[in-house]
Amino acid sequence: MTKLVPLGEAAALIHDGDHVALGGFSITRNTIALVHELVRRKVRGLTISACVLGIEADLLIGAGCVERLVYSGGSLDRFGQLGRVNEAVERKAIAFEYMSGLALTFRYAAGALGLPYMPIRSMLGSDLLPPLVAAGVAREERDPFGGGPLVLVRALVPDVAVVHAQVADADGNARVLGPRWDNDEAVAAARSVIVIAEEVVDAEEIRRLPELTLVPSFRTSALVHLPYAAHPTAVYRRYDYDADHLRLYAEATRSQRAFDDYVDRYVRSTDHASYLAAIGGEAKLASLAADSRLGY
Repeated sequence: MTKLVPLGEAAALIHDGDHVALGGFSITRNTIALVHELVRRKVRGLTISACVLGIEADLLIGAGCVERLVYSGGSLDRFGQLGRVNEAVERKAIAFEYMSGLALTFRYAAGALGLPYMPIRSMLGSDLLPPLVAAGVAREERDPFGGGPLVLVRALVPDVAVVHAQVADADGNARVLGPRWDNDEAVAAARSVIVIAEEVVDAEEIRRLPELTLVPSFRTSALVHLPYAAHPTAVYRRYDYDADHLRLYAEATRSQRAFDDYVDRYVRSTDHASYLAAIGGEAKLASLAADSRLGY
């Protein structure tokens, strides 16, 4: 059965107060088009989680969509910091849980396995641990077998994981090329998965290399076929990041007023097609696809 739906129908699966696991990493493979749609819909009260946040998290937080953040870092890479994320954290305008990337990945893994927690040794002796213990998401215990110290981290079970994939079939089997970071664990832990795909191919093409399938069809709740849906971030073997637009965004994120102006121009007043036209249209997209830095 086909899982193909329009972008708006997929975005409607995310409700106020949901926990959304983001699938990108800094300026790579971010689900920008879906996030734009959530901003247009004025979704509120979200929890978002990811090992390394990128522009999609900054957009959601700056637009007032997020109540709680679970993460281990993030940036716009060489283009700058996540201005809206950092300001919200510094002002304590949102609740946040900051931990090592390993700890966050194992929290997803615990959720995927149906376990209440996962024992790890990451963060022992660090300043990261006490706030997590105080928040009730981690505990320091003794290994009942070896006697050494352990950290127990509470399982994470997102309501929705969102993933940008290079290729999928209409049934929702999605192939992700290049680094997958915490995507495997987040997808396995989440109650539902939304896939945004650059290309939809015949199922036989997916079956030829099943080891590249990140999301099997039975885990996919909705599949959106939307080329360039990760712009201005990079998608391995498809297109490079848009350096000009990332510089523009980094400048806009320095203040809430400039950010709001950016969102009014590139998000609230557009759909995906008109957004691509606003950033330079076919000429810009062709240039990114041909860029020699493909594979970032």
